Amino acid sequence: MSMPEARLAALAITLPAPIAPVANYVPFVRNGDLVYISGQVSVDASGGIKGIVGEAVDLADGHAAARLCAINLIAQIKAACNGDLSRVRRIVKLGGFVQVGPDFFDIPKVIDGASDLMVAVFGDAGRHARSAVGVYRLPLDFAVEVDAVIEAP
Repeated sequence: MSMPEARLAALAITLPAPIAPVANYVPFVRNGDLVYISGQVSVDASGGIKGIVGEAVDLADGHAAARLCAINLIAQIKAACNGDLSRVRRIVKLGGFVQVGPDFFDIPKVIDGASDLMVAVFGDAGRHARSAVGVYRLPLDFAVEVDAVIEAP
């Protein structure tokens, strides 16, 4: 069992099947050693976390939504690495998007839900550059969407 897989097990995380695209795009694109992972939303088997953060969704649930996005990203990363998470040399960058109300400004704290999980699973290789942006709407009313760039030969 690779170190990332062992860390996932220690966190009691079972990765879902990678989510199929809902429009005209692919889940990931490899360019040399860099892999660009398409945005993953805050969905799980129960339906996920939807709504506007700062209104129907509070900060804690927004943080949990970003963590769900990270779990879905890791599932896509595993697929991009032919099932071998030990191939990940670095999580290079996360792009975080939070569907927010007009008076919500703790967007970085929401996206910490994804960042924290990447570091917990990949250790120092999980430390990354990041953007955290508040947006008016996200696809299918999900609270959070996160995309990634990783290094994985």
